[in-house]
Amino acid sequence: MKIARDGWTIIGFAGFMALGSLFFVPEIMPFLLMLTIFLLWFFRDPERKIQHHGPGKEFISPADGKVVEVERSYHPFTGPAWKIGIFMSVTDVHVNRAPFSGEVDYLEYVPGKNLMAFRDKASEENERMYVGFKTDEGPVLTVQIAGFIARRIVCRLKKGMFIDKGQRFGMIKLGSKVDVLMPLSVNPLVEKGQRVSAGSTVIGVVDDENP
Repeated sequence: MKIARDGWTIIGFAGFMALGSLFFVPEIMPFLLMLTIFLLWFFRDPERKIQHHGPGKEFISPADGKVVEVERSYHPFTGPAWKIGIFMSVTDVHVNRAPFSGEVDYLEYVPGKNLMAFRDKASEENERMYVGFKTDEGPVLTVQIAGFIARRIVCRLKKGMFIDKGQRFGMIKLGSKVDVLMPLSVNPLVEKGQRVSAGSTVIGVVDDENP
């Protein structure tokens, strides 16, 4: 089982504490061992078969989880856009992937609150990281949003980098949410309540007749 590199420090610390407790406080060793196993499971990073049909004009989910929003939205980087919000519970894989190939053109970190990530206001009020891509189909934006438990957003991208569709670019530790804003020329293919998987669920397809 592959483990996300962002988890090795905390996993190693928990494992070290579990081993040390065996000699000093053996009563808590089972708890620390269970915590270490949980962290190994939480930071799992399975390989995904990236969807490539036809000319590659499909947008894929940037996160595992449940679709909680499919609506029109607006951001200065994208202008009017389709917004798909995906809530990741603590049981979901939390590694984030690029929804479409493109050049990183916009990065903005915004400190904020830690409301429950599935709440409507979370996208505007919680701690979040905006990642904008310049693509052949127009500007695309992902928003990593910290939740009530999650207090750590990881984004390894820098402006000017090119990223392929489905490529890993970061994660949000524990329960959280990811929004993706796509051009209006994209037809959303998911609906509220649907489960999606990062890198393998097609969430939208470009409509060439509606540029």
